[in-house]
Amino acid sequence: MNPTQILVVALFLLPMLAVIAGWLRMDVAALAIMAGLAVMQYAGLGVFGPAGSPEAALHALSGFGQPAMIVLICLFILTSALEKSGFSHNLTHHILRLGKGSTRRLVLLFTAAAALLSQIMNNVAAGALLIPSALEVARRTGIKPSKLLIPVSFGSLLGGMSTYFTTANILADNLLQSASPPQAALGILSFAPTGGLILFCGLAFMAFFGEHLLADRETTTAAWAQNPTTTELEELYRLGERTWQVEIREGSHLAGKTLQELGLGENYGLTLTTIRRGSNSLLFPNTDMTIDAKDKLLVIGREERIRMLPNRDVQIRPEPSQNHLSQQGISVFELLVTPRSSMIGKTLKELDFRKKFGWRAIAVQRGNRSYRTDVGELELTAGDSLLVVGESARRGAFAGSRDFILLKPNPADQPLHLRETAISLGLLLAAVVAAMFGAPIYLSLLVAALLIVLSGTISMQEAYEAIEWQVIFVMGGMYSLSQAMIQTGMAETAGQWMTHFSDFFGPLGLAGGAFLISALLTQVMGGQVTILITGPVAITAAIELGVNPQAVAVAAAIGCSASFLTPLSHPVNLLVVVPGGYTFQDFFRIGWRLFLISFAALLAGMVLFWGL
Repeated sequence: MNPTQILVVALFLLPMLAVIAGWLRMDVAALAIMAGLAVMQYAGLGVFGPAGSPEAALHALSGFGQPAMIVLICLFILTSALEKSGFSHNLTHHILRLGKGSTRRLVLLFTAAAALLSQIMNNVAAGALLIPSALEVARRTGIKPSKLLIPVSFGSLLGGMSTYFTTANILADNLLQSASPPQAALGILSFAPTGGLILFCGLAFMAFFGEHLLADRETTTAAWAQNPTTTELEELYRLGERTWQVEIREGSHLAGKTLQELGLGENYGLTLTTIRRGSNSLLFPNTDMTIDAKDKLLVIGREERIRMLPNRDVQIRPEPSQNHLSQQGISVFELLVTPRSSMIGKTLKELDFRKKFGWRAIAVQRGNRSYRTDVGELELTAGDSLLVVGESARRGAFAGSRDFILLKPNPADQPLHLRETAISLGLLLAAVVAAMFGAPIYLSLLVAALLIVLSGTISMQEAYEAIEWQVIFVMGGMYSLSQAMIQTGMAETAGQWMTHFSDFFGPLGLAGGAFLISALLTQVMGGQVTILITGPVAITAAIELGVNPQAVAVAAAIGCSASFLTPLSHPVNLLVVVPGGYTFQDFFRIGWRLFLISFAALLAGMVLFWGL
């Protein structure tokens, strides 16, 4: 190795060792590597271009302009919209119904469900959505959470092997196009045959052997504790016993009046949550909204206050207790008043809470007592919990607030919104079909993400919140390393080492070696980073040997999803460690078997589908 290559290796190893030791965040390390490489080029070393060309240091930023970054950002937005629609949560109800209390069946169902979700969303998001459902199923069936949570994490990893929309797979495609010389791009279905074969074998393994190989551990009470769902929040605040449906009668003199003129809060101490008008619901009406005959007002308050409404003008019915607000599409959140809040001692009416924040407070919990009438007249104290309804897009108003802490409820019981689900799935599928017919995947996903915002399915604020910026910065920073490896000749040198696999085992050995090296490195540094190290090496070796570089790139990328051996190898594994009470041995006991099965299935897929 020449001095420049040694410096590049050192610049990579030092930050990565700091990450492993817990001294640096991964995104900080990636940006440090990027900055260090840029400084080396500016100082005269040939890292991104010819030595002595400081202007080439600008190439260190090129990772942020790659199509892969646009694809990732758009996927985060589309995934968030699909999550908001209730599609993924609705899926869990069917799992509980189909599982029928059988551990073997539930292991298979949770593995398959995670694999299905990971086809259209980030692996971590797929796992995170199913973890609360797995815990709920464990509560209802008496099955240990440790029997259901590793299937969730491993299922998302197996599913990620068979879809283009996994981060490592997207980056592998990008690396092919930026190779020297540039190679043909992968198709959107390039991972489906080989990855699908691995997924099928993995599902069969989990179905037949998972129940016996999965840990059977007791879980602590703290680990079982989850944020309450919106339905549970309503029950904690005992809204059901004071929720009423007030229908405006035909010919009522209230018809044509505004809500401000009606004065439900000022005159009666009642709280309006929504107005149902025909088949539509106006979830968060303004005070200047006019009431029409046959409108149905969903109101919260004591019965004696409700009965004060003129009977000749309205028909009053108790709202069935099972008709929770959240299951009617109303967003419900909880706010905690901080000890140093400037709101202490003031009423919500004095604070003009609804106008200032855009949300309505429908109940206040103080100690063991819940207040659901005259909420606006209650002086706030430290530790009060407010149950509020409003648009979820307004959550940003409480970011960094010194007055309130926003406690986001568990969305596991969110209802299925057919319109939002149809739009989200329709646009995602349209983007996939467009890519299959030759449109650039980054362009089709960009158009889909833009349309989903314009449709109102997700707000721009929610889109910003959906993007995992840490992933974007890690990918953008580490991309500079892969470019430095190519420019300095390190990828070519390492590729020559990899040709030994081909010398002994032929082209199939090169693909298998790319998988194994990626998979082993992934156990310690994560697949999103690994592909940027192994990808250029494997692709360069394939080009030199005349082996199909697309096949080798697919093998290397799939290896980055084989994070089965340790809980540290992928964030989705870390998510299940605490609630499942797992140890390192629990992952390795079942993981090494699944690892070998995946390797064998990959080799078969390379022969059957790529002709190696």
